[in-house]
Amino acid sequence: MGIKTALPAVELGLYSLVLSGALAYAGRGLLEASQDGAKRKAFRESVRPGWEYIGRKMRRCWDSNQPKCQPILPPPHLNLPGLPQDVADFEWVMWFTSFRNIIVFALSGHVLFAKLCTMVAPQLRSWMYAVYGVLAVVGTMGPWYLLLLLGHCVSLYVVSLSGQPWLCLSLGLASLASFKLDPLISWQSGFVTGTFDLQEVLFHGGSGFTVLRCISFALESCAHPERRYSLADLLKYNFYLPFFFFGPIMTFDRFHAQTLGIPQVSQMDPVRPEGELWRIRAQAVLSMVAIVAVDIFFHFFYILTIPSDLKYAHRLPDSALAGLAYSNLVYDWVKAAVLFGVVNTVARLDHLDPPRPPKCITALYVFAETHFDRGINDWLCKYVYDHIGGEHSAVIPELGATVATFAITTLWLGPCDIVYLWSCLNCFGLNFELWIQKLAVWGPLAQIEASLSEQMSRRVRAIFGAMNFWAIVMYNLVSLNSLEFTEMVAQRLLLKGFPRTTLAVLFVTYCGVQLVKERERTLALEEDQKQDKEKLE
Repeated sequence: MGIKTALPAVELGLYSLVLSGALAYAGRGLLEASQDGAKRKAFRESVRPGWEYIGRKMRRCWDSNQPKCQPILPPPHLNLPGLPQDVADFEWVMWFTSFRNIIVFALSGHVLFAKLCTMVAPQLRSWMYAVYGVLAVVGTMGPWYLLLLLGHCVSLYVVSLSGQPWLCLSLGLASLASFKLDPLISWQSGFVTGTFDLQEVLFHGGSGFTVLRCISFALESCAHPERRYSLADLLKYNFYLPFFFFGPIMTFDRFHAQTLGIPQVSQMDPVRPEGELWRIRAQAVLSMVAIVAVDIFFHFFYILTIPSDLKYAHRLPDSALAGLAYSNLVYDWVKAAVLFGVVNTVARLDHLDPPRPPKCITALYVFAETHFDRGINDWLCKYVYDHIGGEHSAVIPELGATVATFAITTLWLGPCDIVYLWSCLNCFGLNFELWIQKLAVWGPLAQIEASLSEQMSRRVRAIFGAMNFWAIVMYNLVSLNSLEFTEMVAQRLLLKGFPRTTLAVLFVTYCGVQLVKERERTLALEEDQKQDKEKLE
């Protein structure tokens, strides 16, 4: 009730003003804390001078008589705010420093070879994708790593011939466990040739996504035995380079339909939808802008380093601390959006329709829509969550579905204490939402809501959405940062700051939820109008 109800423009304007002012105030406190702590001993390892991501160390010729620019610091009398930079995120630093050129070279080569093959032998494009991916894997990780993955692929292909989904899923999860648990993980990691900074990341990414793709292939083979998928189809699916190491993962049925199952692949010049190239260019430019924006942002806000120094974080005002917790989740979303944005740009050039980037954390106020990898989310929903939970309306089946889903997610992330805690909290949050929904349609409460106007019903629901939003933030902050930092934020915002800070944060969040709801209402109306127009035509 009240979902498609509009609120007065003055009220929405007030919400925008409150939200903007609160974000600016929290940002100011966080900026001051970042600059004041830049010279702390605890910050030395992760706050460094220079531009780490979009270029080499900052090079400035402060003396015009110098014959050549050298990486030096500015003289003391030149106070350049934000010159030091937060480089606490190891993966992000590696992507855009040591491995930036390698990633660009590999993806550019994929695009060029795809274009060449399209002009010369378009019917072999899917084979070209697989061959290029295999060569890239061999060049990066070595031939023994390739043989290891081929062994897992062949074993799951053989099991898929039995037509037993439970057997395929069991063997697939066993294969995934072998890459996540000792002693098998230590033994298999020895198949990688050489040592380099991102070796562990690439090993876990390539092997983990390989197993998930093989499970998808095996389950789709069992579901559609008449299609008789071959081992070659599995290898073409698994070794598509843009998706191989970091995802996102496409289920086999979607990938096969878009690369092997449609006549478009054999055309000399595949037809693109109108405006597709413009959208691809826009996505590429947006990804580059996001990378530059993150680089600039980290010169002023040390959101990854401050939580590691709890003694200093305790000094932050409540507003800055709330903004710090929120910004950690936003950064993780930006990180995923940039990674998937770059990969998806290449995939769209190959005429694929990859999974979209995850929904922004700012727009999330229900656990059912919370995920940081849409591909993994789609995979889990298709093969586990929806299969067990059905319509997701009954309490017991929903509980079983969520437990099974988060059990597999825990295995995917790598079992450890912090992952167990994260899974339990989010599993509880997802089920608690269903319990509240069931309670809301219960007789007395349903009558109370029916007595309210639609606008008031929307306001009441937004209050619960605001509380849910901070539950999402806290539950995910456990894994994205640390348990100690999460406990400190919870104590400051809920216990020591009650009631003033608690109510202030909830009111600001309530304003944000109302603005998100308004955006959703507008999009829903536009979609309804579009459908009505199509019916008339």
